[in-house]
Amino acid sequence: MLHAVPSWHVHHHARRMYHLSLSGLGLGLLMSIETTTITLVPIGSVPSDLLVWLQDRLREELQLAVVVDEAIPLPGQSYNDRRGQYQGDALLIALRGYRLHGVQRIVGLIDADCYAPGLNFIFGQASINGREAVVVLPRLRQSYYGLPEDQPLFRERVLKEIVHELGHTWGLGHCPNPQCIMHFSNTLQDTDRKGLAFCPRCHTQLHEQHWQAAGS
Repeated sequence: MLHAVPSWHVHHHARRMYHLSLSGLGLGLLMSIETTTITLVPIGSVPSDLLVWLQDRLREELQLAVVVDEAIPLPGQSYNDRRGQYQGDALLIALRGYRLHGVQRIVGLIDADCYAPGLNFIFGQASINGREAVVVLPRLRQSYYGLPEDQPLFRERVLKEIVHELGHTWGLGHCPNPQCIMHFSNTLQDTDRKGLAFCPRCHTQLHEQHWQAAGS
């Protein structure tokens, strides 16, 4: 069953940074995650320089294979004329039909405003324990709010949203630790204060979920 998780989150100032160490997750989970290929798929037009930067940074941060594939068209059926936004659930469904191999994770990037039922907008959405996630670019830019553009800040926000949504595809929910990448945020200021790493609690949860799945 598809569980859509919005990606806007709240946390306090982070005083300590955690580091993502796949070797600390246990051999079984290490092998399971390290065989994953993350595929970035533009939905419509997405800046090519952003895709190249994300590919390099995700490889560096997660130590996983990352590829950028060809763009897919914006799914017309996902557009709400009244709201002037695309629906996140419909985008996940479109990505679900994307060709998949092995344990790939598919992250769609869309440069158009999106929403989910009950929410005015979303920064991202994912399928819990699934393969699909989507990250929404417009509201991650300073210029969206009438401020001078800040390209490095924008890129870091996109990177954080991708890692957060990937955490959902690996079965993680929102974390109460304000320092963890899986913490729920309400504002971009909160997102900017959040680190890129999973906290020890989420490391443990990933490990436990792997062995539960292996034993079922």
